[in-house]
Amino acid sequence: MWGFIVKGGPVMIPIILGSIIGLAIILEKLWMFNRLKINTAEFAEEVFQNIRSNKIQKALWLCDHHIDHPLAGVLKAGIERRTLAYDRLEKIMEQAGNTQVQRLEKRLGGLASIISIEPLMGFLGTITGLIKAFMSWEGAGANVTVSLLALGIYEAMLTTAAGLIVAIPYYICYNYFISKIKYISTEINEYATQFIDVLAESKGVESK
Repeated sequence: MWGFIVKGGPVMIPIILGSIIGLAIILEKLWMFNRLKINTAEFAEEVFQNIRSNKIQKALWLCDHHIDHPLAGVLKAGIERRTLAYDRLEKIMEQAGNTQVQRLEKRLGGLASIISIEPLMGFLGTITGLIKAFMSWEGAGANVTVSLLALGIYEAMLTTAAGLIVAIPYYICYNYFISKIKYISTEINEYATQFIDVLAESKGVESK
C-alpha cells in the first residue's frame, strides 16, 4: 500500500487527507443516527396522551428523556409555548424543526465538498503523471523505453483510482444521510401538525 502511495506522487497526499477527514465525518454521523433509534410513533402518541390528560410535566419529562432526537426537541418547544396563539406556536415549532434539521446536517457540506474534490484531485494527478511521462519521453528521445514512461503513467492511473475509490463509497454514505434527514424532517412536520390538533382538542375539553 505504501508503495502505491509513493508511486502516486504528491497529489496522493491531499487525496489521503481528504479521505481521513471524510471518514471522520461519516463515523460521527453514523454514531449520531444510531442514537436516534426510537419508535417515533409510540413516543409521539405517549406525549400526546399526556397532553390530553393534562399531564404536562410528564410530557416534558418524556421529551427530555429523548432529547437527542429532533422530534423530542420540537415537541418540547411546543409544550413550553402551548399558551401562545396557534399560528405563532406553529411558526415557533417550524423554527425549532429547522434548527434540529440544521444540527443533523452539520458537517455534511464538508463531506459533499470532499466527494466533489477527490475525483478532481485524481484527475489532476492524471495530468501531472502524463506530463512527467511525456517529459521523460522528450528527454530520452529515440532511446525512450516503457520503463522510463512507466513512472508517470503509474502516477496518472493511481491518483485517478484513489480519487474514485474515496469518492464513490463516500457519495453512497452522503446520500444515505440525506435520505435519513429528509425522513426525520417529514416526521417532525407530521407530528408537529398533530401536536397542534391535540393541543386544540385538549383546550376544547378543558373549556367544557
